Amino acid sequence: MLKTRILTAIVLLGLFLPAVFQLPVLPWAALMLLLSLVCLYEWAGFLQLSPRYKSVFIGLFAAVAGLCLLGLQQQGVHWFFYHALTVCALASVFWLVIVPVAMYRNAFFKHWLVTALVGYGLMLSLWMALVTAQAINPKILLVLMATIWLSDSAAYFAGKQFGRHKLAPAISPGKTWEGVVGALLAVGLFAGLLKSLSGVNTWWILPGLWLVAIVGIYGDLFESFFKRRAGIKDSGQFLPGHGGLLDRVDGIIPALPVGLCLLTGFHFIQQSYSF
Repeated sequence: MLKTRILTAIVLLGLFLPAVFQLPVLPWAALMLLLSLVCLYEWAGFLQLSPRYKSVFIGLFAAVAGLCLLGLQQQGVHWFFYHALTVCALASVFWLVIVPVAMYRNAFFKHWLVTALVGYGLMLSLWMALVTAQAINPKILLVLMATIWLSDSAAYFAGKQFGRHKLAPAISPGKTWEGVVGALLAVGLFAGLLKSLSGVNTWWILPGLWLVAIVGIYGDLFESFFKRRAGIKDSGQFLPGHGGLLDRVDGIIPALPVGLCLLTGFHFIQQSYSF
């Protein structure tokens, strides 16, 4: 199983890196839309819909996203950027305010219609953030995604080695507070490397990436809750050795919208106050 996971990861990385740096914005947007639809299909499994209603569920999202894709083609990247920023801002409020409160109060989204709408919002913000970040600078997208990959790996190994205190045993018994500490330490080292090796000279790189890592942990727990409620281990079987595609991007779903909003906000502050 480990060998399959590693081989799958290598193949995915080998396909992802050329695509993110070489594809023009429109083909990239179309490709990311297809992957977002796969994630939404897996999310539909949490709703336990019949095949007919699952097709309707996916089709409605595809129609809305198709209109956005048409707008990108006809109106350009700037038009798409401002609409994406609005969606990402709403998604950031969801992840930074609503989800922590819901987790603290153990008041999750139990009505199927709310779960369906949340799925739409999450996948739309994921798709628009993927397109916007690549259009602005592929390196930004790569840094945000690398932060989550590093955070997940560090949390796994730190939790396995030192884990004693459960983070959310009712949702995901394997996750520990020691794993969270390990993730934040690894992301802190990553931020230091970015600052020293790549010429990043902004003061907010460390707290910004820490916040991205934290919401990534929220995303992991959030999906784990819905899987546990649906009585399934993996969201699907799209990736050999890894389970569903949604299982691999659960931390990226909140990280990209929040990361984009942070970048936009700090860029505005720097432009306004010149520091």
